[in-house]
Amino acid sequence: MFFKTLGKAVLVAAVMVACDRNRVQVTDSGLKYQIHEQNEDTRKAKVGDIMTMHLALKNSKDSVLRDTHKEPTPLKIMLQVPPFKGSFEEGLAMLSKGDSATFYVSADSLFSRAMQPLPPGVTKGSDIAFTVKVIDVQNEEEYTKAQSQLRDKQKGVDEKIIADYVAKNNLGGKVQKTASGLHYIINQPGTGPQPKPGDMVKVHYTGKLLNGKVFDSSVPRGQPIDFQVGVGMIIPGWEEGVMLMREGAKGTLIIPSTLAYGSEGSGGVIPPNSVLIFDIDLLNVKKGPAGGPGAPGAPAPGGAGGAGAPR
Repeated sequence: MFFKTLGKAVLVAAVMVACDRNRVQVTDSGLKYQIHEQNEDTRKAKVGDIMTMHLALKNSKDSVLRDTHKEPTPLKIMLQVPPFKGSFEEGLAMLSKGDSATFYVSADSLFSRAMQPLPPGVTKGSDIAFTVKVIDVQNEEEYTKAQSQLRDKQKGVDEKIIADYVAKNNLGGKVQKTASGLHYIINQPGTGPQPKPGDMVKVHYTGKLLNGKVFDSSVPRGQPIDFQVGVGMIIPGWEEGVMLMREGAKGTLIIPSTLAYGSEGSGGVIPPNSVLIFDIDLLNVKKGPAGGPGAPGAPAPGGAGGAGAPR
């Protein structure tokens, strides 16, 4: 009888704790929230920390606005100072690694602060529910170290993938490799100048995944892109590869993921950790402004809007 009674008491206590944990509470600033899971033994996130999380956004009608569980990678954000009372950032500062919670943020405050109109499906006076599951909390030093370790590991993976691709396509006698891990083929040598950091170039390009799927190309649009090399405006593999060519050259760049979009991928079009193929036609090289990259008055790249062009 004692054990039966004790068992019931423990069950009731567990239910009460669960109910208390999931009840809606309100901070002094007016932020409404529910704590689903909380670990009291780990440090809370601080301003400047990088938080890795899954996030689901819902409107007042419980319609999903965004769910990172359905995206290739979790969300990573640097925790900022709360921009207004009752903001999402205020809620995040309550959480640590492994915690889960829902924060109800005023849609009016959120979008007026961003100077944007309320989007379709979000009504005036309503709240947006941010349901968060924190995967990790790292300070900047920890995050940088972890990313460096991941890149080092991925370099070996990419090298094998590229080696297999080169062998499968009988490219062994054509491909050259740089110290960074970039592989490239000069299909048609150029006779013009070779771009240097700070120079402006005009190129046509076609970007493909290793399976041959084209994710972006300037050729069908009939609009080559212009950009300045050596200033970090484009992904590192492009930057290095273009500066290995001469005006008038046509080449193929085989870019490891660590010199492309890395573990994040890009826009749902380029999966995480993807080795990319770019066919490049270097149409024009124009000497950059005096003083080199970043010199005052240096022209900004125009039209570099494709998936392969920006960082």
